[in-house]
Amino acid sequence: MKATFQLDAADCKKMLAAAEAEALKNKWAVVIAIVDAGGHLMALQRLDGVATISSEIAPAKARTAAMGCRESKIYEDIINGGRVSFLSAPTLQGMLEGGVPIIKDGQCIGAVGVSGVKSSEDAQIAKAGIAALGL
Repeated sequence: MKATFQLDAADCKKMLAAAEAEALKNKWAVVIAIVDAGGHLMALQRLDGVATISSEIAPAKARTAAMGCRESKIYEDIINGGRVSFLSAPTLQGMLEGGVPIIKDGQCIGAVGVSGVKSSEDAQIAKAGIAALGL
């Protein structure tokens, strides 16, 4: 029998708190989105001062990372490397750095997506949130 893991509300609260703390420590205004393994939104935190478009971009980054079981930056790198046909991939809209999968025992159980600052800083915030789970 295979064990499957799922995120719950308590996991989301821990990740949001840690990601928000990382953003505030650096004075970054961002949106933080958490999705389950299927890319369905479980939590969203919009900090003061962030551009409203980030409320669309963060969940898209998270969905892309969850459904692909890899960081969204990988898709950005593929496209920037010249494979622009990848832009036509179905259901992948957040192909920018800042979406990070949540991996537990080799299984992708969800992802965190962040938008609002430089893409590498978005990823830094997402990873700080995931670290709060102690996986």
